[in-house]
Amino acid sequence: MKELAGIFVFCALVALAPLLTSSGSMLNLIIMTLYAALLGQAWNILGGFGGQFSFGHAVFFGSGAYAMAVLQVKFGWNAWAALPVALALGSAVGAFIGALSFRYGLKGSYFALVTLAFAEVFRILSNTFDFTGAGVGLMVPLKESAADLQFTGKAGYLYLILAFVLAGLLLTWWLKRSRYGAWLQAVRDNEDSAAALGVNVFRVKLAAIMMSGALMAAGGAFYVQLFHYIDPHLAYGPAVSVEALLGPIIGGMGTLWGPLLGAAVLHGLGEFTRGVMGDVPGVNLMAYGVVLILMVTFLPQGIIGLFRRKARDDKKGDSGA
Repeated sequence: MKELAGIFVFCALVALAPLLTSSGSMLNLIIMTLYAALLGQAWNILGGFGGQFSFGHAVFFGSGAYAMAVLQVKFGWNAWAALPVALALGSAVGAFIGALSFRYGLKGSYFALVTLAFAEVFRILSNTFDFTGAGVGLMVPLKESAADLQFTGKAGYLYLILAFVLAGLLLTWWLKRSRYGAWLQAVRDNEDSAAALGVNVFRVKLAAIMMSGALMAAGGAFYVQLFHYIDPHLAYGPAVSVEALLGPIIGGMGTLWGPLLGAAVLHGLGEFTRGVMGDVPGVNLMAYGVVLILMVTFLPQGIIGLFRRKARDDKKGDSGA
């Protein structure tokens, strides 16, 4: 219950940010950190808890983003009505990819490459059809009101992304304690052993990719409402997939706070490099690459893994003393 209380305390503290500062840049940093954390949470369900590494999570992000944009621009839907459809489409795409991949036993690098291929296929398709705006993309009309899921200030967007992150935290908390979560982690550790114990490996992985897809689609829907625009490269490009996997890897895969911690480190690093180097193109990506290499080499279990190892060492030292 301590973790559950920690979740609500964290969200309450973040919710106070608009009351404590009126700085647009500070609020924007918090919003984008939470946005990156949401993408990391989505990837963490499938990659961290399920052990199914994806290089193409942009396929779910883009599906949610385009569902949100197309329904508003082409069909005149209200954004609140379009939101559950966007989440459902992300989950449905996950079910489609998962059914094809897991039915034929694809895992490891094969599954990673399949997701990357699907993201590229969806990018090409969205670049072709008129209803997606083809290569030009779609511009969502500006209607600044809470009824249209658009806000005049940063505070509204902060509360919206915080609600999504809270949902991701609660889902992760449930995965750590539920029977399904135990099945999913058993599949991650050893699929053959899990199957021998009676776990339906296919259904467990399929449910994980559907949940992951829905949460990633929420990130796409939020992006559209925040920036009022989407195009094939933004929706299905590799940048989104990379951002989704960086947070959990750096913070700690298969953990509750790992994606959030990783997102905070990455965005803090981004602000630092911009302050030192200015807006030089590609500097952020270079810094992210260096951090990723160092983490994979020296801290494969992420920052949280380092804290846990230190706590174990301290406990051993106390018991030895």
